[in-house]
Amino acid sequence: MKRVVVDHYGGPEVLTVVEDADPRPGPGEVRVRVLAAGVSFTDAQLRAGTYLPGAPKPPFTPGYELVGVVEELGPDCSRLRVGDRIGALTVWGADAERVCVPESGAVDVPEDLDPGEVLSLLFPYMTAYQVLHRTAKVKSGETVLVHGAAGRVGIAALELGAVAGLRLYGTASARDRAKVEALGAVAIDYRNEDFLARVREEAGGVDVVVDSLGGPISLRSFRALRRGGRLVVFGRYSTLKDGHKDWAAVVRWYAAIAAVWLWDKLSPRRKVFAYHVQKYRDRVTRRPGAVGGEPMDPEWFREDFGALTDLLRAGRIHPVVAERLPLTEARHAHEMLESAASKGKLVLVP
Repeated sequence: MKRVVVDHYGGPEVLTVVEDADPRPGPGEVRVRVLAAGVSFTDAQLRAGTYLPGAPKPPFTPGYELVGVVEELGPDCSRLRVGDRIGALTVWGADAERVCVPESGAVDVPEDLDPGEVLSLLFPYMTAYQVLHRTAKVKSGETVLVHGAAGRVGIAALELGAVAGLRLYGTASARDRAKVEALGAVAIDYRNEDFLARVREEAGGVDVVVDSLGGPISLRSFRALRRGGRLVVFGRYSTLKDGHKDWAAVVRWYAAIAAVWLWDKLSPRRKVFAYHVQKYRDRVTRRPGAVGGEPMDPEWFREDFGALTDLLRAGRIHPVVAERLPLTEARHAHEMLESAASKGKLVLVP
């Protein structure tokens, strides 16, 4: 089989495609023939070496999510059957023709749904849904500021926010203003406008900030919160420059996040949460970012995926596939990431 490999940290040029033996599933795993694998900014962070601690070290295969068909069951598998179509949040490893994934983390994918569209439900829309509903616990009528509103997670957050009855603001470039406004949000040009001054003047602050950027932006986002407001930080986009690790930005990111967490401890009226989508997929016991928070239900990931497929079928969310490329063009897909961010999901098709 073919699979994509990162043999050292760097830009898109470090991606290669190799031939390898088909994997065999271990206990509790199933082998999947991949129909579609997504390409995301998280893949770029993994490739550049800026992802969270615990990320794989080269050589490794990137690929955060996949949709595929079960080909073989490992020992101790009881829920899935050969021929089932499933989706999985792999975090890394999806960019291959065949992948072994834990049966426990797989979700059932209806066969009438487009695998490319479903990829967006597994990661961008799942992230947005759980940031809003599981972490921030938004209520209808609240005001929410979404950073990177024209990106994949940003667009998902705006669509889901509209469904939830939220008042929405979104930061984006001037060229994406019309797209953000078409989704029902007030657009803020982050290059030429001060988002903090704008939301304070027009709304007296916001109840929730959805922050995929992190770093110094998080400091100003915390100041935008009203009493009882929640800042949810889940991204490190600001640590990349031209697809490579930006060491100065990494230092700034950590310094700013440390300051935000300190403010969180000193401010009982406003809260900061960290969100990682894989924690909701796995069996963990506490809500991300919470100290002694509510126990997490291991079925939440499946429940939320079901809610998203219902919204997709009802035409209330509209995941877009920007382009489908062969697995062998993984490097080109990574090169396209920035230019395709506002156009939809990039999909690799083995």
